[in-house]
Amino acid sequence: MTGPSHVAPEIMDFLDRARYPVDEWALIESHIDNDDLGTTETLFTVANGYLGLRGNVDEGRDSFSHGTFVNGFHETWPIQHAEEAFGFARVGQTIVNAPDAKVIRLYVDDEPLLLPIADLMGYERRLDFRTGVMSRDILWRTPGGKRVRIRSRRMVSFTQRHLAVLTFEVTMLDDSAPVAISSQILNRQDGEDEYHVRSKSMGEGVDPRRASSMRHRVLIPQSNSGSIADGRVALSYQCTESGMTVAVAADHLLETANTYSTRIQTDDDLAKMTYRIDAEPGQPITLTKIVSYHTSRGVPSRELLDRCRRTLDRADEEGLERQFEDQQRWLADFWERSDVEVPSQPEVQQAVRWNLFQIAQASARAEGTGIPAKGVTGSGYGGHYFWDTEVYVLPFLTYTTPRSARNALRFRYTLLDAARSRAKQLAQHGALFPWRTINGEEASAYYAAGTAQYHIDADVAYALSQYLAATGDLDFLTREGIDVLVETARMWVDLGFWRNEDDGTFHIHGVTGPDEYTTVVNDNLFTNVMARFNLRRAAEAVRELAIRDGMAYDQVVRRLNLEEREVEDWERAADDMAIPYDEHMGVHPQDQHFLEREVWDLPNTPLDKRPLLLHYHPLVIYRFQVLKQADVVLALFLQGDQFDPEEKRADFEYYDPITTGDSTLSAVVQSIIAAEVGYHDLALRYFLSALFVDLADRHHNTADGVHVASTGGVWSALVNGFGGFRDYRGVFTLDPRLPEAWESLIFRVTLRGTRVRVTILPESVELCIEEGKEATMVVRGQEITVLPGDPVSVPLDGQGPRIEGAPSPVPGRRRADGTVISAIVPGT
Repeated sequence: MTGPSHVAPEIMDFLDRARYPVDEWALIESHIDNDDLGTTETLFTVANGYLGLRGNVDEGRDSFSHGTFVNGFHETWPIQHAEEAFGFARVGQTIVNAPDAKVIRLYVDDEPLLLPIADLMGYERRLDFRTGVMSRDILWRTPGGKRVRIRSRRMVSFTQRHLAVLTFEVTMLDDSAPVAISSQILNRQDGEDEYHVRSKSMGEGVDPRRASSMRHRVLIPQSNSGSIADGRVALSYQCTESGMTVAVAADHLLETANTYSTRIQTDDDLAKMTYRIDAEPGQPITLTKIVSYHTSRGVPSRELLDRCRRTLDRADEEGLERQFEDQQRWLADFWERSDVEVPSQPEVQQAVRWNLFQIAQASARAEGTGIPAKGVTGSGYGGHYFWDTEVYVLPFLTYTTPRSARNALRFRYTLLDAARSRAKQLAQHGALFPWRTINGEEASAYYAAGTAQYHIDADVAYALSQYLAATGDLDFLTREGIDVLVETARMWVDLGFWRNEDDGTFHIHGVTGPDEYTTVVNDNLFTNVMARFNLRRAAEAVRELAIRDGMAYDQVVRRLNLEEREVEDWERAADDMAIPYDEHMGVHPQDQHFLEREVWDLPNTPLDKRPLLLHYHPLVIYRFQVLKQADVVLALFLQGDQFDPEEKRADFEYYDPITTGDSTLSAVVQSIIAAEVGYHDLALRYFLSALFVDLADRHHNTADGVHVASTGGVWSALVNGFGGFRDYRGVFTLDPRLPEAWESLIFRVTLRGTRVRVTILPESVELCIEEGKEATMVVRGQEITVLPGDPVSVPLDGQGPRIEGAPSPVPGRRRADGTVISAIVPGT
């Protein structure tokens, strides 16, 4: 710990520092606790965006949920609706728990190492953010009283997409003993593991955030598995319904001065290398296990096994240490361009880096796939991709790792044909991206809170536009991005309509905004504001292309059958868009009729009734003014240049007290706008709540995987909230709101290929070019151009408006004349 800590007192309650000591570059666990195995398995996952190995114990027992996940590797199943209707989602998709190659079991004197009952004289587990390695160091006293030191390392490579490396070292300290090490690839997919057993025994009800269970055998063994070379074993499978294939192979190398023998055993669901060692004291036994996973939507498993062989052969030629060195170099580069520093706040700094590291683990090698809501750390949300990626994760990637942002946007482009088909099913022109999916088809069986979230189209267009403004990647826009803008704009014009009786205003009815506690409404403010942006940006892109590259423009016209009148319709619809505003209340209604509902009395709702979605029927929730997550407030952030400061403050003060925060997507947005409108202390409290969403399991479902959108939101809360960074139409501005307890905030943003280090101090902003040529930013209205080798310091006149406390609770239900009746808690 360096320097004094001025963190708000409530942060100290989030983590048990005796168990999780502060280290600014690692998450360390000093003793194991079986009561939160699921949480720690998630927290200590190692992953690269393609492959994820949950932090299960090496021994492969006593786990909450065994997990090895490959991004996009899924099974399909027919969705059974209680009552059918045209256009309902038909095909469910669920990420598959792949064969587990993490298992390395240890026996001393024929006694197994079982952590829950083991006599552990020493224990430490570490996830290092600079090396990307999860390591464990144990001192075990066996039932016979012999001391054994076990050290292990686990890494999923950022540089080799299909590679994982595990090492396992055993040393008898005082006595000799027969030692057995059993290294396995184990397929558990078709057995009921601890996750399901525990859920049932705890009497838990249905939680829509969890993955669906399969009732059939998912992975069908392929005949070409088994042992394929000395020290190399493999298994391969095909999914029963989706037809996807997977192969996993592992090389083994045992190094020791002790004598030993080897045995190989394989069957349909197990490939095992067992080493029997006559261990002498002080003679280490080191097992190196190098593993490769490959998956495909249609390639036969025998071809995947060949790919595994090539991956392992290359790793063998390069050597073990090369893998760890490459990993460390990759992460050094990642932190150089992505780190956010909070000096003199070690608890905050540790948590910030854990969150940013999770974004890397979710996105780095997610090439050709999306970024799942849980990354590859768990099965939560079925491994699906949501709009979370575009709004919460892509900003971080856009301004720190543009290549990864481009990959994620290209994935959306590859789903464009499926989105066109989905639009036709819903009687719309253009394209409609699914709310949740893996293979491009809508997988949400509950249309009211899922399919009706048409705003996903605008979210994709927003992320695309943000990427283009930050990078200037006109090639991507011309060849692929413009197709997305055109097809989404077509959908909006077709979905909405002009109503002449109110001066030709353009309305969008029958949609759901980000807030899933208010569904299928008319003129949802977030949807309309974002649709307006989508329409304008599409029109601008088409017109700019016609001027810049006539030949490319002609190709777009032919490819998309684009007509000039369409572009004019987009512009007209945007100009005429209905933006709800209540003159009497002085706020923007979340939708046309939102303010007519009763107000839910959140302060008097028992904590054991939260989240509401698990304790109240949807129809109960839908009748009230109560929000699962920020909706209007999110619009204030994403489209902040469309609202004035007074509107932002009024809207925030109205909606904040009726927002439950039942969604992990909410606190980061509330923090950003709270900082902007002057609620600085509240902004810090929301930030800290979001910062520890997973580390402290604040939503009680971290066991299902990391909340990746929240980790991206942590970056936004720092950079957009306290740093005050905004990008409106390619103009980059800074208007900081540094928390009083913080001495400074340092972050980097890459703008048009130039990386700028921004240092926020209480009385100034310092800008410095770390890489590239020059950059221009507007700091509190003053345009500043910074050049390499010539840092600029811009004085600040205070930290903006400051409001003490938090917004007052919203009054109860209002009559037509605006007088208050009451607020109520349903069922009381």
